[in-house]
Amino acid sequence: MLLFVGMDWHKGLSPEQMQKVSEEWMEWFKHLTEEGKAVAGHPLGFEGRGISGRNGHVTDGPFAEAKEVVGGYFLLDVPTMDEAVAIARQCPGLPCGAKVEVRPVLLNCPLNPANKIEETLAVTK
Repeated sequence: MLLFVGMDWHKGLSPEQMQKVSEEWMEWFKHLTEEGKAVAGHPLGFEGRGISGRNGHVTDGPFAEAKEVVGGYFLLDVPTMDEAVAIARQCPGLPCGAKVEVRPVLLNCPLNPANKIEETLAVTK
């Protein structure tokens, strides 16, 4: 999974430059989808709720600094982490300061006692 971190990649860009990068980003996603490498992807909203504690306390978000907020994601279907990293390096927002975090999606929850943590993590190699 590619996680796009930071909500301020566009700062310092003109409206025309922002539009150009946005169009390149959408074209990049379209191309990855057509190749069968991206199976889902969406931007995330600016607002949210956080639920924590034993009583399920609700707070309004976002919950991190703008530079640390996850702004969206692409779910990839590729065989290796190296290929996912190569795809992430093509992100049109990188020259503008966008950050991409590449993370494996585990097939089994390591917290489930029926799953052995070693087997779950082996899937990500």
